[in-house]
Amino acid sequence: MSNTERDDSLHRLRVKEWAKEDRPREKLMMKGPEALSNAELLAILIGSGNSNETAVDLMKRMLRDNKDSLAMLGKMSIQEMMKYNGIGEAKAITLLAACELGKRRQQSSMPEVPKLDNPQNIYNLMHPIMRDLKVEESYVLLLKTNFQLISKIKLSQGGLVETAVDVRMVLKEALLAGATVIALVHNHPSGNIKPSRSDDTLTNHILQACNTMRIHLVDHVIITDGNYYSYRENGKL
Repeated sequence: MSNTERDDSLHRLRVKEWAKEDRPREKLMMKGPEALSNAELLAILIGSGNSNETAVDLMKRMLRDNKDSLAMLGKMSIQEMMKYNGIGEAKAITLLAACELGKRRQQSSMPEVPKLDNPQNIYNLMHPIMRDLKVEESYVLLLKTNFQLISKIKLSQGGLVETAVDVRMVLKEALLAGATVIALVHNHPSGNIKPSRSDDTLTNHILQACNTMRIHLVDHVIITDGNYYSYRENGKL
């Protein structure tokens, strides 16, 4: 069966009867949003078409009437959209809101995220989270090669003086995120900035594991309210 014949046969079916990989929502989950056409993305927003058209067919027709331009579609009024069978006020508002968000996203710039390649920037990131904690918490910061943050993961929450961290969990989170650089962070609620013997042991174990997996441990930073201790700055890494 040719692609055209396949498309025609799909159009005669309700969306729920399509093969799973051809349904817009399932296709997005399986392949990511970039794999969907504009019509398929818009179809997800409106949810359903009419008695003669699937949501995808309806969006294809609306786009075709607007020279396949999302910009032109976004200039339509609610009343103009509602002339299409299957587009009520709520769906028209949803489509216009989506077009406006797309325009605003294009106009906005990404906020500059500081590189977490030094303990001061790590402290600035984590201090607001850890400053008022009554117990110790440990985090791993998963970073890209350029030291930009991918995500921060809480590893453990413990008592007043220490918390247990599973080295395997640290490496697992890094590998799952594709991180090539990590930083460890934990707080000392007591206000004592000096690392404990268990802090040193944990740092050495994670450093050895990172070296084995070719992951760079950029630092282990201990945070108190108003100060920090850096293993890197103190020559322990």
